Amino acid sequence: MTHELKKIIKAYRAAQTENLKTIMATVVALDGSSYRRPGVRMLILEDGSMVGAVSGGCVEKEVLRQAESVFNTNQPRIMTYDGRYRLGCEGILYILIEPFNPDKQMLDAFDETLLQRKTFMVSSYFLKEDVSSTHFGSVFQIQDMVLPIQAGFNPEKSKTSPKLKKFTQEMNPCFKLLIIGAEHDAVQLCNYAALSGWEVSIMTTPMEEKNILDFPGAVEFINCDPEEMNMDKIDQQTAVVFMSHSYVKDLKYLIALSDTKPVYLGILGPKKRRERLLGEFLEHCPEVSDEFFDNIHGPAGLNIGAETPQEIAIAVISEILSVIRKQEPMMLKNKKEGIHN
Repeated sequence: MTHELKKIIKAYRAAQTENLKTIMATVVALDGSSYRRPGVRMLILEDGSMVGAVSGGCVEKEVLRQAESVFNTNQPRIMTYDGRYRLGCEGILYILIEPFNPDKQMLDAFDETLLQRKTFMVSSYFLKEDVSSTHFGSVFQIQDMVLPIQAGFNPEKSKTSPKLKKFTQEMNPCFKLLIIGAEHDAVQLCNYAALSGWEVSIMTTPMEEKNILDFPGAVEFINCDPEEMNMDKIDQQTAVVFMSHSYVKDLKYLIALSDTKPVYLGILGPKKRRERLLGEFLEHCPEVSDEFFDNIHGPAGLNIGAETPQEIAIAVISEILSVIRKQEPMMLKNKKEGIHN
């Protein structure tokens, strides 16, 4: 969800240039089931425009309506939305609506945390009632700093209130996808991954006559030989997919990555190609860890009958999601528990 916060803060900065007030709505609690879980956020601008969503689109109109009082009074409030009567979702949402006007210190700390790919926390104080209170509010906890998102909010007073509830969410670095290759199917995977909110980097050798403009949604284009790769860019919030369509290039990049720990490493192509590739890789890197091998997925993607580059991209993204969320792929209609359990 960190990528959603990035969009919210980007929109806030744009609103500042137009002298527009902004309000943030956060789902802080849920009784029953709903389209999305606590921790989702959206930004409401004074002109009525919205960035993000807290549901599938059905709750947002009511959030916008109730945000008017917060714009008028500058006082946070809790909105209760009972989906049992309106949506059939059998859930009650508790949404904190509060002024969003973080100071420069908070914005700078947020930017630096994203750049360093560090984890941070967001905490919100509230009651499960349709009421307004100056004690309601959210703070970012970045390293040893507690940074409110609304001017004048004092979280120390909220901490000492025995009635208030506290919702705390751990925010991981934005999920990153490194695509090695620059062919047509790499463009499709880049596009779909960017739409999913992932930060996409493209890596090619200097021989490729491509640039970042060829990859809509990419945030980085790396043009280097395998031996020159910066391994600091690979962490446990990174997936790597080989799409060079060159056996020799794949082998060189695989060797270069042997000491890294991506959460997922996907290799395109049939099983025979994978077995040959990994066999030759072991000859060059006999001491490679079992953990590295466990994270290799080849052929990359779930078995959904994908044929076109677009469908293959969906299959690969689906498999990456199943790995990072630790889920066994199945049809939801066959799941005995709730969707999010």
